[in-house]
Amino acid sequence: MAIVGPALQRSARASKGLVMSDQGQVGRIIETPDCVAEGAAWLAEQDSRMAAAYAQTGPLPLRRRPGGFSQLLSAIVSQQVSVASANAIWARLEAAELTEADAIRQSDDETLRANGLSRQKARYARALAEAGIDFDALHHRATSEVVRELTEVTGIGVWTAEIYTMFSLGRADVFAPGDLALQEAVRLLFAMDKRPSERELRAMSENWSPWRAVAARLLWAYYHVEKNREGIR
Repeated sequence: MAIVGPALQRSARASKGLVMSDQGQVGRIIETPDCVAEGAAWLAEQDSRMAAAYAQTGPLPLRRRPGGFSQLLSAIVSQQVSVASANAIWARLEAAELTEADAIRQSDDETLRANGLSRQKARYARALAEAGIDFDALHHRATSEVVRELTEVTGIGVWTAEIYTMFSLGRADVFAPGDLALQEAVRLLFAMDKRPSERELRAMSENWSPWRAVAARLLWAYYHVEKNREGIR
């Protein structure tokens, strides 16, 4: 019997959408629209309400983003503001070339605020620039470890860390129950009297494992259909 080395084993797993780290498997990675379609089909098969939502939304967006400082800064910009406002602020930062760590470190608070950041978010941006995160290493760590490391940075809460893990690391089984659009989408889809709390929605999302990130994509798309506005950038 042929002996397959660790490197070849990792390569084979990666080809199936799996990534390995020194700590063990980090789970399915969403790389292509086919991955999203597979997850959506699974969710529709498991839950008739998800099937009904999927029938309304049609194919779901991939929503994969590159990793790194600018993507995490973008998530900070999106905190507690509308999608339109976040897009406008981010456009100003891009125009001023203030989306990389070195540029943030070299800018004073007045410059950052003049380009759309609140005093608080300017402080968060500076904390992120000084954090020295090894973004490449995050790809090989378990989701819980990624969230724990990112939330050690001032201004990065669980929502921001989970959004980064979902979009930039491509984890298939991560959810962001603190997201208001997801809470509202669940309220509408499940005919609830009020939005579920973050704790309640986190518990509900266990039913959508191992495709919780696709469930989030489906619920954001459903929110867009029902509300005629975007729930996430």
